[in-house]
Amino acid sequence: MSARCIDGKQLAKDIREGVGADVKAFVAGTGVRPGLAVVLVGDDPASAVYVRNKKKACDAAGLFVVDHPLPAATPQAALLDVIQRLNADDAVHGILVQLPLPAHIDSQVILHAVSPDKDVDGFHPFNVGRLVEGAAGFVPCTPKGVIRMIESTGETIQGKQAVVVGRSNIVGKPAAMLLLHHHATVTLCHSRTRDLPAVCRGADILVAAIGKPQFITGDMVKDGAIVLDVGINRLDDGRLVGDVHFEQVRERAGWISPVPGGVGPMTIAMLLVNTLEGARRAVA
Repeated sequence: MSARCIDGKQLAKDIREGVGADVKAFVAGTGVRPGLAVVLVGDDPASAVYVRNKKKACDAAGLFVVDHPLPAATPQAALLDVIQRLNADDAVHGILVQLPLPAHIDSQVILHAVSPDKDVDGFHPFNVGRLVEGAAGFVPCTPKGVIRMIESTGETIQGKQAVVVGRSNIVGKPAAMLLLHHHATVTLCHSRTRDLPAVCRGADILVAAIGKPQFITGDMVKDGAIVLDVGINRLDDGRLVGDVHFEQVRERAGWISPVPGGVGPMTIAMLLVNTLEGARRAVA
């Protein structure tokens, strides 16, 4: 068998177009245009590309972007001042601080300074707690996109055995929590998990977010499983690959997301969804 591809690029396009239509209706009804503030510290090339893609998607959907590029040497106190000003700006409904930040800045301090009401990344402890409770709040964009991709297959999550490989606060933990809220039975794996291949082979839904190129091989996947590849890694020959060995796993899985063109575009689409949600809450 050969797995069907979960086309994150097309799904993200459909979602962005839907957000664009919703933004037009929202502006017509309220006179308020949803706004996203993007804070980029330094000149990391990858971060600059990510920010440019996010801004382009926002523009196309009718959201406005407040751009805050800052020098790499910006003191932490000065960055906190920027965050506080954006927290107080009623025209801004979402604040995105592009990671990674320079080494002299404590990322946790900065992310915790963002108002929970504008935390469209879903990283603030308040929103993390709301996610654990299953209450309304901002959900991190990548895990939120993963769930939408699984749902797009038409397969149910309820009752499935789900395995998440990687326990980061940004992807692994919130993805596991979302799957649990959708009534999957969830195993969260990490570098100290015993017999990881055997655990993965028990998964109806397998989410790879470990940050190791082509780590998940064909012999680690159950026949017919839904495999979501969150990783993005550049090999020495310049190729971009995920955490899943695509060619091997596609021969075992029922569904698989590619890299590139899978989870990545969905992360940006969910950022637009979260920003519009922030605007709706602000005027409610």
